[in-house]
Amino acid sequence: MDTLRQIFKYLNRFLMVPAYRMGLGWLIVNPISGYIMVIKNVGRKSGKLHYTPANYAIINGKIYCLAGFGRKAHWYLNLIANPSAEVLLPGRTIWGEAEEVTDLEESLQAIRQVFINAGIVGFAEGYNPRTAPDEKFISTLKRTPVMRITPKGIGNGPMDAGGWHWIGWAAATLAVILALLF
Repeated sequence: MDTLRQIFKYLNRFLMVPAYRMGLGWLIVNPISGYIMVIKNVGRKSGKLHYTPANYAIINGKIYCLAGFGRKAHWYLNLIANPSAEVLLPGRTIWGEAEEVTDLEESLQAIRQVFINAGIVGFAEGYNPRTAPDEKFISTLKRTPVMRITPKGIGNGPMDAGGWHWIGWAAATLAVILALLF
């Protein structure tokens, strides 16, 4: 489990987060690799901004995600301590308030949809999330909290001031200029 956690840590830091901050999240997500968002929140100890990718589902206007590494996941603990967060979705950024879902029916609906939306990663528990009985999800819920983020407003997107979208365009422009010169 620690090896998997380290792999995700590097993929997230060097691929997912930069891509979303540049406004390129839409290039990464699909039904096979899964639908991913990036949670931007404040560290409970450091007070610094943190960016964490997570699979998600939108149900009835609310965004749901799972703390896949359980209640020890730093981003989960940060959201519990400070529930205000921005969520970078592939096509937009929202600001909202997070809370852990305690209702079993809501949790079951959310975990099933998040696993379906996770593409091939959704099969990681060893069952098909589309056809598995609720009992399979209930055992997963014992160690995997479900978080609900209720949108409260618009967040700062990658194309807004301070965003990273301009980096992609600058790199593309530089590549074209260099290709024309040489």
